[in-house]
Amino acid sequence: MTARIVNRRDLDFVLYELLDTEALTQRARHAEHSRDAYEAVIEAAHRLAEEEFAPHNRKADEHEPRFVNGRVEMIPEVKQALDAFIEAGFIGASFDAGLGGMQLPVTVAQAAFALFNGANVSTAAYPFLTIANANLLAAFGTKDQKRRYLPHLVAGRFFGTMCLSEPHAGSSLADIRTRAEPQADGTWRLFGQKMWISGGEHELAENIVHLVLARTPGGPPGVKGISLFAVPKFLVNDDGSLGERNDVALAGLNHKMGYRGTTNCVMSFGEKGGAVGTLVGPEHQGLACMFHMMNEARVGVGLGAVMLGYSGYLHALAYARERTQGRPVLDKDPARPPVKLVEHPDVRRMLLAQKSYVEGGLALCLTAARLVDDERTGDARQQREAKLLLEVLTPIVKAWPSQWCLAANDLAIQVHGGYGYTRDYPVEQLWRDNRLNPIHEGTNGIQALDLLGRKVRIQDGAAIQLLAREIDTTARAAKRADSPELNRCGEALADALANVMEVVRNNLCATDKGHAELALANAHAFLEMTGHVVVAWLWLRQALVAVQKLPEAAPADKDFYQGKLQACQYFFRWELPKTVHWFKLVAEMDPTCLEMQDGWF
Repeated sequence: MTARIVNRRDLDFVLYELLDTEALTQRARHAEHSRDAYEAVIEAAHRLAEEEFAPHNRKADEHEPRFVNGRVEMIPEVKQALDAFIEAGFIGASFDAGLGGMQLPVTVAQAAFALFNGANVSTAAYPFLTIANANLLAAFGTKDQKRRYLPHLVAGRFFGTMCLSEPHAGSSLADIRTRAEPQADGTWRLFGQKMWISGGEHELAENIVHLVLARTPGGPPGVKGISLFAVPKFLVNDDGSLGERNDVALAGLNHKMGYRGTTNCVMSFGEKGGAVGTLVGPEHQGLACMFHMMNEARVGVGLGAVMLGYSGYLHALAYARERTQGRPVLDKDPARPPVKLVEHPDVRRMLLAQKSYVEGGLALCLTAARLVDDERTGDARQQREAKLLLEVLTPIVKAWPSQWCLAANDLAIQVHGGYGYTRDYPVEQLWRDNRLNPIHEGTNGIQALDLLGRKVRIQDGAAIQLLAREIDTTARAAKRADSPELNRCGEALADALANVMEVVRNNLCATDKGHAELALANAHAFLEMTGHVVVAWLWLRQALVAVQKLPEAAPADKDFYQGKLQACQYFFRWELPKTVHWFKLVAEMDPTCLEMQDGWF
């Protein structure tokens, strides 16, 4: 059977040949594991994704959840798949064994979860949010909150959400109005409405723990006055049993272009006297705490985008290998049979572009996961450097795949031709599902402002300088390789990196001199440029492994490694040159967009 979720050889390559995930077994936290154990987890996830998640992906799209008499109705296959997911222990994959988790490295847990995203991203969204919710409570929750919620979240008995946006304020969290009033018993009562809440209401679990941003009396305006609260759908008794229904209600469901199997809700808090909540973390530090969940979600958004693009690529590849149409340019004899689509150079161009985006994106997202492992379990230097690298890479990990793996989905439709524009093939749904990813968890424009306006300035530029050193090390290795093509790639990467760092220096000077608005006006071009340089770096790292392994590889692996080298060559010849244009826009502080007036549209 042709793969439709991921090329397992590629996933293994990234895990073990590029990122050396097996080395994590030498760390105390993962000493009970082995590569065999990791591979068993991945295999179990792949099987479960194919058997329980993939079969209802189309059905969930065609029969989206409905709001009926205050309740959510959805197809039963969603709960069946999630029950199997929970039974297999995947919610607790990276959590401590003491909480009932598998205590796996984040890299392995993310690789496993990627398979569920590729099979059915809408159903996978429920545990995705629950895992991030539990991680936040593990980091900032009180002892009582951890006791009351955490074991049940890890066990899949409770699910979790994040409640940030409001109907009048999407990404502008400084303008939220939901309020929390303190009570004599130490709890709070919340009043307000939240919008775009994925998984906000359903009956897939016994309870839902909402993490809600709200304002407390007397707090400062803007984001500095925001606090975070845990607000359960049902109150939880000391023994873990469920109490009365909290004052949290579903006000409506949003009807989406894609991602339809995930409920997306308007939630009302406090319509009947106040929703009971407890403070998470210090008062007025809610956004700082929520960023723990938001950053995890941003990496997850990137990975989800990769897997939707990857699935589209594999469908397009299979179609191009099966579908016959047309004849070669140099042999138009109508008496000869038509050839497979994959034999046409322009189709190979589209497939190669998809391959470069999705395999580059997978390497990017799992590199971020590997950095999380270093931050949690590495030595002091590894922890310090991983934290810095994650700071600067997170907006790229969210935004680059959500733009370029969406582009891969667009190309997958094109490879299918007219059939791709119908609902008879899955590539149109994959595109619709992926179109959400440039929007949620902070639009790509917000990620661009975050990268250029804040992340490059961290510790006087320490994070971006560390990333530059990592990229430069790879460029130097490529220039020393016994391969003219890799030598050329090393030179090109070094030049592109120099452009990134020139922009950083110029931007720091401009903002220090009071020209921040002009300096940030083209932040999106900087995100594009830096994202492409980072993915080029990861492609070159993959190529360096491939060129080393190729001479003694088995026949099937020779094709695999040669494909890596060809995709690297494509990215450097077709994609990396785009950074020169983006560099000119940002370096010259092009004022075109900033100077455009409302009345001129």
